Amino acid sequence: MKKLTFVMAAIFMCGCLFTACSKKDAASSDIIKIGVFEPMTGANAAGGALEVEGIRLANELFPTVTVDGKEYKVELVIVDNKSDKVEAANAAQRLVDREKVKVILGSWGSGFSIAAGPIVQDAKVPALGLSCTNPLVTQGNPYYFRVCFIDPFQGTVMATYAHQNLGATNAVIIREVSNDYSVGLAKFFTDTFKELTGNPNSILAELNYNTGDQDFTAQLTTIRANNPAVIFAPGNYTESALIMKQARELGITAPFLGGDTWETPELIDVGKEAVEGCVLSTFFDAGGATSALAKTFLSEYDKQYHKEPAAVTALGFDGYRLALDAIMRANSLDTTKIRDALAATKDFEGVAGNVTLDENGDATKSAFIKTVKDGKFSYLTIVNP
Repeated sequence: MKKLTFVMAAIFMCGCLFTACSKKDAASSDIIKIGVFEPMTGANAAGGALEVEGIRLANELFPTVTVDGKEYKVELVIVDNKSDKVEAANAAQRLVDREKVKVILGSWGSGFSIAAGPIVQDAKVPALGLSCTNPLVTQGNPYYFRVCFIDPFQGTVMATYAHQNLGATNAVIIREVSNDYSVGLAKFFTDTFKELTGNPNSILAELNYNTGDQDFTAQLTTIRANNPAVIFAPGNYTESALIMKQARELGITAPFLGGDTWETPELIDVGKEAVEGCVLSTFFDAGGATSALAKTFLSEYDKQYHKEPAAVTALGFDGYRLALDAIMRANSLDTTKIRDALAATKDFEGVAGNVTLDENGDATKSAFIKTVKDGKFSYLTIVNP
């Protein structure tokens, strides 16, 4: 009798286990995973957090996707790339190998996206960059796309602004040499500025520093000696704020120009009054958001965060939605078919402007020019491609 009871109990337990596994398998089959790799810690954490805010908000507003008549819940798998290129590659590897994601979003910081490029290409899982502007992110990689403009355009915009709007005939470059984004943007600014001025010697000096540096006395002493009309400093927000702060302390009054990485609250928090009047190019401005979608984004974002969204937050929102749109257009969970759908993207409505991807997977977008005024980012003008 005891033996029979034991056997029956064992059968019952196996049955329960089978049922639980079946339910788990059924639940898993109703989920599509979208991977996110962003710097959530380290030197670039503030930028990564801003992009994730937009992705999370989009996921809350658009939590499902329909494929071949079946509705799937979209699950975000967010992995910290720790503001490190090696960790970025590791994060992408984890997303494709362990998590089996269908699309990857990110990363803030072109160098991290470039590091992940070979991983997504080998795995044939499409990646969608949000604010990574270096051309190398998508160059030669049919599985990497982006929803932002690229550095050749951004560099041209800022060089043109320096020459035409500020009347500058010379400039100094100070770049974050360990940052692919900064090096690339500095080159495109330099090339355009020389062409506009007609003077191959219009760049008076090109100075370097490394990510994490805090003392810029040597570089700024050289800048002061050259007395440039403008200073182009496309780097990370923290180092850029420190450069401007120390420059003002040394009596340097030339205006500072930078790129989209400056548009974080930390630039103002660190630089305070020293960053007043600096000018940057970026992807989005709430004042130009007139569509119903943009108004919904701004309203829902304000409910959660009680502040105006950064441009990269809008790009995070757009990137998530474009990933879902590509999955639905592919009408398949096959990652190669999703890649093909992404490549065919044309006139996709985004909060930060419509997206049409060119043959390189790059978006053709307008640039917003902003300044810091009274401790806040303030819209100046828009430049169309």
